[in-house]
Amino acid sequence: MKPYLCIMALLAIFNNLSAEVRQAFPLWPDGAPGALGKEEKDVPTLTPYLPESGKATGAAIVVCPGGGYGGLAGHEGKDYAVWLNEQGVTAFVLKYRLGSNGYRHPRMLEDVSRAIRLVRARAGEWSVDAKRVGVMGSSAGGHLASTALTHFDGGNSNATDPIERQSSRPDIGILCYPVITMGEFTHQGSKNNLLGKDPSPELVKLLSNELQVTPQTPPTFVWHTYEDSAVPVENALMFASSLRRNKVAFDLHVYQQGRHGIGLANGHPWTKELSVWLKVQGFLK
Repeated sequence: MKPYLCIMALLAIFNNLSAEVRQAFPLWPDGAPGALGKEEKDVPTLTPYLPESGKATGAAIVVCPGGGYGGLAGHEGKDYAVWLNEQGVTAFVLKYRLGSNGYRHPRMLEDVSRAIRLVRARAGEWSVDAKRVGVMGSSAGGHLASTALTHFDGGNSNATDPIERQSSRPDIGILCYPVITMGEFTHQGSKNNLLGKDPSPELVKLLSNELQVTPQTPPTFVWHTYEDSAVPVENALMFASSLRRNKVAFDLHVYQQGRHGIGLANGHPWTKELSVWLKVQGFLK
């Protein structure tokens, strides 16, 4: 191999590894509320992915991978973060607690809310605008993101922890083939992992996020596919309908083709549509 080709190969390897060396850190240094232990599975974390300084727009997005509340899909976490970096957006991949490890609501909501507060509290450290912090999620991660969009608060001004004084309201939401409802069109595995196998009707209603939209819900980008056989497209349609009724700005894209969990999908048009929408929201230059 010629010398310049060796250098290019090494640079490519370095670029591919650069995101990998980002260090995850715990959301709560002294342990998460309701933790069942101190093992890795009991410690929710956030991993920052920073864009090149020349590209950075100052916007940030907390990314919630899917996995049925029983796992975390890497291609819906790190891969999304790298794509966001390419657009100039700072990304934070959330490792939230899982039903497969014995956790139920509200632990997952606590984790994503803490992540949003933390990014705002430490915005200066990452050169992030605290007023441009969004949330993104796919599948069950989309449910968690939609929960953040509909179950937020303004923070506790009397908290001794400065992070808890921050608002948990995202400025925008991005929902990719999301689970939304806990009702007729739910994904049963996600529901069981989040709420248990015999939740009360009140809890089912509370976490059916199409029923929780208000005029204060942030602007949202929603996309799904007609062919999705795991999470029915009705989830996206119901959420968009609720946004419309509450006069919340949204983009809705339903594509005919595409299996569930396709992620970036080798240039699927949803990323192009999302780039346009992010510009409208002031998240891209």
